[in-house]
Amino acid sequence: MDILTLARWQFGITTIYHFLFVPLTLGLSVLVAVMQTFYYRTNNDVYKQMALFWGKLFVINFTLGLVTGIVQEFQFGMNWSEYSRFVGDIFGIPLAIEALMAFFLESTFLGLWLFGWNKLPKSIHLLSIWLVAIGANLSSLWILSANAWMQRPVGYVINNGRAELADIVAVFLNERMLVQAQHTILAGFVTGGLFVLGISAWQLLRRHKVDMFSRSAKIALVFTAVTSILVATSGHSNAQVTAKYQPMKMAAMEALWESEAPASFSLFALIDQENRSSRREIRLPFLLSVLAYNNMTEEVKGIKELQAQAEAEFGPGNYIPPVAVTYWSFRIMVGLGLLFILGSFLGLVAWWRNNLENNKFFLRLSVVLLFMPYIANASGWIVTEMGRQPWVVYGLLKTADAVSPNVGAGTVLFSLIGFGLVYGVLAVVDFYLLAKYAELLPQKADTEGSSETLETYAY
Repeated sequence: MDILTLARWQFGITTIYHFLFVPLTLGLSVLVAVMQTFYYRTNNDVYKQMALFWGKLFVINFTLGLVTGIVQEFQFGMNWSEYSRFVGDIFGIPLAIEALMAFFLESTFLGLWLFGWNKLPKSIHLLSIWLVAIGANLSSLWILSANAWMQRPVGYVINNGRAELADIVAVFLNERMLVQAQHTILAGFVTGGLFVLGISAWQLLRRHKVDMFSRSAKIALVFTAVTSILVATSGHSNAQVTAKYQPMKMAAMEALWESEAPASFSLFALIDQENRSSRREIRLPFLLSVLAYNNMTEEVKGIKELQAQAEAEFGPGNYIPPVAVTYWSFRIMVGLGLLFILGSFLGLVAWWRNNLENNKFFLRLSVVLLFMPYIANASGWIVTEMGRQPWVVYGLLKTADAVSPNVGAGTVLFSLIGFGLVYGVLAVVDFYLLAKYAELLPQKADTEGSSETLETYAY
């Protein structure tokens, strides 16, 4: 393989791996803070047990996410030096702020929370976990603003072959960033909700700590039901911004080869990218026009017309992304999102009927759903990143022109294998630790002045 292919594989693998941890951090941090808020308000020992139990799982996930995220920044200089040279003036600012928040704001207050049980005043200790949750979600905004700029460059000038910052407010208020941030953070909330719900359901099936895990499941159910609906609505806004600024991505998401007015939504298709056609299609009339423009008559441009426009604007070349990957990744993401809405509302109905703890069908479904957000999140990022190809900065810099010119394919292959092995070991460690501490049951928390932390809390 050439250096471009190897560099893309390395960045894709490490990014998807890192993103396994990020959404859970966003959602689980808020849920732990909510549980501790219940403890603060009620002084009920069960909520303290819940905060400690789920907090330990949060710390494991947070730590692995922090470690795997460090590699991402080094790759820009290692394998993508031309990209770094072109966008460094703009990309470096949010990247630096995000790193400072992760290493200082989040880590500092997480330390206070870890070691502050019965040492800090309860209100200050509660504030520390809320600041961890707020810091984690604010931290994601900086990375999302950088990614949104790559999708829709704004607030810049080209000087000496480099994109230089001209308006930082435009970068941070990029329309693409505003909808992408909502969608990504809310997807993290769904991930956290289904994580808590799935493990709670597993423990309820084993009839362990029924009171504690019943309460955890109910909190997670409400959290997931609300946020899964918000993910769908923010996803609709995201699609409309995509249609506005990245019409080729929208056409690839639908395998829409010819322009249509009104445009139909594809349920199923076999993609033949070489011949620029699809077979065995099942399409729903009007729905794509509604998805993209909120009406039933608007035209959605097809891939062939957009390719011709791109050639006229940017010169000869292939401006069509991998259609089959983009098309099916989008359907996996949307299909799982609908499943999350359905699953959470099945749980609410079981709760309303006072049958949540004994409904084995729903509890088993919840255990399965625990793993599904990871697939949905990865699919969403595949649509976002692969759907904009061949551009790394949309309309400004192609991926093929962003790779490091002086790094050999052998070097990249060596680092790819090395990262793959290290990340494989970390994956085993993460799964082992999460499984171990999800299985072990918390003992009754001592609220009479003990000095337990998450390290000394008895399991």
